[in-house]
Amino acid sequence: MMGTPAQSVVSDDIENLRHHAYRIRRNALLMGEVQGQGYVGQALGIADVLAVAYCRQLNMRADDPEWEGRDRFLLSIGHYAIALYAALIEAGVISADEIDNYGSDDSMLPMSGMAAYTPGMEITGGSLGHGLGIGVGMALGLKRKNSGSRIYNLLSDGELNEGSTWEAVASAAHWKLDNLIAIVDVNDQQADDRSSTVLNYEPVADKWQAFGWETWRVDGNDLTALVEAFDQAVNSTSDKPRVLICDTLMGRGVPFLESRDKTHFIRVDENEWSLALQQLDEVYGISAEEQS
Repeated sequence: MMGTPAQSVVSDDIENLRHHAYRIRRNALLMGEVQGQGYVGQALGIADVLAVAYCRQLNMRADDPEWEGRDRFLLSIGHYAIALYAALIEAGVISADEIDNYGSDDSMLPMSGMAAYTPGMEITGGSLGHGLGIGVGMALGLKRKNSGSRIYNLLSDGELNEGSTWEAVASAAHWKLDNLIAIVDVNDQQADDRSSTVLNYEPVADKWQAFGWETWRVDGNDLTALVEAFDQAVNSTSDKPRVLICDTLMGRGVPFLESRDKTHFIRVDENEWSLALQQLDEVYGISAEEQS
């Protein structure tokens, strides 16, 4: 049966997670401002998911990102690197001093994610459709080592166009990889058009369920719903792999970017970066004094 988050109030510090999500969004905007570009629309949209993952859910050590007992978070969508860097900074894996080096020569924060450069970046993503297959291999390897660690794999709705993704989905169910949690960012945008127009993925939850996965579909910008879904996925006693399908809004938290005509790459003009930061602070009720 397809899972749905419980309606009960989660006894978690949602306000604390809200602050982490704010900081992740702010980190991403500051990095984007350095180069005058970046996939900040996706970063703003996925920030709440990353806040729950990195500031509540993942078993990890910020001072030892290669600790053998860690949970692995795989970024299949390499162009979301700015979002993951923002989360790794908030989690203390990367120093905030690196923000000013984003996208620069020899920086540990290249514009597309590469594992060799960045602490906490588990794989080099970007060739879309490969991440979940890598995740299946890692999850199977951990099983054979009798490890209690989990694999989390963030992929995009556009990656559901790739046949290799569905091969990985089928393989994970076959091997009963209950230590694998996929997270699908459904923002309905990809390079050529809306994802649903290029190749309609609905009914996406039913498809994952039919492939043998425990499935939750949630508002990916609702922290309470995300906490409940993550908890249910982690605490399930099923032997199935799990997937969280997260509907997100590109540009979330910055009203003029939320309402801007959406494309795969949201243009932010030079004079708009300061406005974006100002609006983010206003949405979260953060004063200028608190930022100083």
